Amino acid sequence: MSEYARWESRFAVPEYAFGKEPNYFLVSCKALLPRSGRALAVADGEGRNGVWLAQQGLDVLSIDFSPAAQKKAKALAAERQVSVTFVEADVHAWAYPAAAFDVVVEIFTQFSPPPDRERKWAGMRRALKPGGLLILQGYTPKQLEHGTGGPKQAENLYTRAMLEEGFKGFTDMRIVEEEREIREGTSHAGMSAVIGLTARKPFA
Repeated sequence: MSEYARWESRFAVPEYAFGKEPNYFLVSCKALLPRSGRALAVADGEGRNGVWLAQQGLDVLSIDFSPAAQKKAKALAAERQVSVTFVEADVHAWAYPAAAFDVVVEIFTQFSPPPDRERKWAGMRRALKPGGLLILQGYTPKQLEHGTGGPKQAENLYTRAMLEEGFKGFTDMRIVEEEREIREGTSHAGMSAVIGLTARKPFA
């Protein structure tokens, strides 16, 4: 089964696989968000994070390659009475516009093997305005011991060294590694090994 077919099947059910509430790490970054501006939610799935960003007053573009997921994301935006722009796109091949966003968010998008991840992260770096905020969270290799969500391929998981290298030169970098109980729908449920990053694109 292709990655596209796997996710389409996963999102085709009526319930929200990851729930309707935003990721806890994203919510913890609320104080860092600008009061207005443009935000890009990368591989935003069923929209829980993009919708939350819109609720914070941001102009949100939510991209994902799954029509089934985006249908639910649109329903969630309508339910929460916010406006979000949805674009169906492969996050590895999408033409990330240069210096277009004040905030770029990537939460648990670890279906990307290393070459695709490099293309995606290059696009995310390009899309941020100078001084723009990057928010990212994913599982670490220790998550394979927990088995409560995420990929089974170790090379798809994030480490501190990987994030530091991937966003080298960014300022105000903060990385948090932790093991904690996560309850996000039925797909993230139980003790989890996660890593979160916040950083800003340099001005020069």
